[in-house]
Amino acid sequence: MNALQPSPMLRNALLIDGLLSGFTGLLLVLAAGWLGAFLELPRLLLLVAGSALLPFAALLVWLANRAEISRQAIWAVIAVNVVWVVDSLLLLVVGWVSPNLFGHAFVIAQALAVALLAELQWFGLKQSQAAAV
Repeated sequence: MNALQPSPMLRNALLIDGLLSGFTGLLLVLAAGWLGAFLELPRLLLLVAGSALLPFAALLVWLANRAEISRQAIWAVIAVNVVWVVDSLLLLVVGWVSPNLFGHAFVIAQALAVALLAELQWFGLKQSQAAAV
């Protein structure tokens, strides 16, 4: 079956991810200049990342409030979160950016938070039931 009745864990993980993504997106967009200087991360990177998070956050909140959710939609959310984590860590490992200690901590902390949310979504997906036809 493609449609699921989301488990409470999946619904909560999507909602928390949506709220945190929205908060982070707003913070990055509204304070890109200040954060860029403080973290020694490119202002444009923060602005683009924040701008990308806002529609993603809206989608997550919308999904969290649906009675039924497509299994593929959840896998897509998990995949986007995994790509975010990998890209965040690649920024530091490959040397695409050269942040200070606070910048490193920020990038690593948000990557760990997103990884945890992806894992919670995966566990929530496993607990979800197929939707009644």
